[in-house]
This record gives sequence, C-alpha cells and structure tokens, in this order.
Amino acid sequence: MKVTTTRTRVKICGITRPKDGIAAAQAGADAIGLVFYPASTRSVTIARAQAIVGQLPPFVTVVGLFVNAQQSAIHDVLARVRIDLLQFHGDEPPEACRGYGRPYIKALTMHDGMDVPQQAEIYSDAAALLLDAWHRDLRGGSGKSFDWRRFPREVGKPLILAGGLTPDNVVQAIESTRPYAVDVSSGVEREKGIKDPVRIVEFMRNVAAVCCR
Repeated sequence: MKVTTTRTRVKICGITRPKDGIAAAQAGADAIGLVFYPASTRSVTIARAQAIVGQLPPFVTVVGLFVNAQQSAIHDVLARVRIDLLQFHGDEPPEACRGYGRPYIKALTMHDGMDVPQQAEIYSDAAALLLDAWHRDLRGGSGKSFDWRRFPREVGKPLILAGGLTPDNVVQAIESTRPYAVDVSSGVEREKGIKDPVRIVEFMRNVAAVCCR
C-alpha cells in the first residue's frame, strides 16, 4: 500500500492533564497519546484518562499506549476510556496486538540491526509503524533521537517518526525523512508530563511551514 500525503500528521504524546489535551487540540494536533504504562513518568490512570478525553473536541484521535501489558488491563482501559487507536511500545508479537477491535501502531526501537522492512512484514496488519530511538531503560519519551538516515523511504505502510523531536529540529527531521506523521512528547514539555502550550504551538507551526514548501 503506497501512502501519499500533502502534510505531516502530528501526535502529541504523554498527555497527563485535560488542559494539555485541549492545548494540543487547539494547536491543531491530529492525535494525543495517553500512556498506560505505570513505569512511565507520563502514565495516567483510567480516571485521569477519562477526564482528559472528556475535554477533547471532536476529530482528535485518542491513542492508548501500552508496554507489554496484560490483555485484561488493555480490555479494562478500552471498556472505560474512549480509545481510537492502540500503540504497542514493548516486545509484543503481532498476535498480542490484535483482537481488541481497534487499529494498532507498533513502535520499533531503532537499535543496531533493526530491519524495518522485515518488521513491516511481521506486523503486516499494523495501521502504521512508529520508529523511535533505542534506550536501554526507557520505552519512549527519552528525548533522544536516532540517525534519521536510517529512516526507510517505503515499507508499504505509514511510518511515524519519534524520538528527540523539538520545535527546533522538527523541520530538519521532516525534510530528512518525509514521514507520514511525527510524534512528540518531551520536546514540548516544560517538565516531565507537563506540556508547554507555547512549545506545542511552535512545534505545530514549524510542521505546517515545512509541509507547505
């Protein structure tokens, strides 16, 4: 499936407060990410997720992020929170990503030897692949980038660029990789888990500028 797009989509991940979800939506983000991974500093409870989603305007996709979670935990979230898209950021095999009645994204950490085309075949039913920097301890949100020259041009499905993106480097990142979407978390924060609305607006403005060239 060849994917063409006239603009780069944006997901603001690691939303922990309703006001930050609103700021992302008002700035024009296509999606927000809610982290259901207790080890993360940006993890949210079901009650907090409900509060965030309840304040969102229409047409903003809600992505639920899980890391090697139990099926029961995922089903519990889906039963109580409006989640449009799942993101699996752990070591989940394809069969662990299916069966939830939602499309899913599989995150790949770009360690040495990562073969993205091969993973695209393995996760053939994924809606997209997200390429993130490898970190020994963290599952996303590290603020580190990987060598964008390793970003493949075509693997038959949408590719999302993540890892170390900021308002200052997102133009270069998009020009270097031409991704379907970019995913930012720490790059638009003033402290861990707390988004900066000014940086969100700046990030969105820079994405829009490069897409119009």
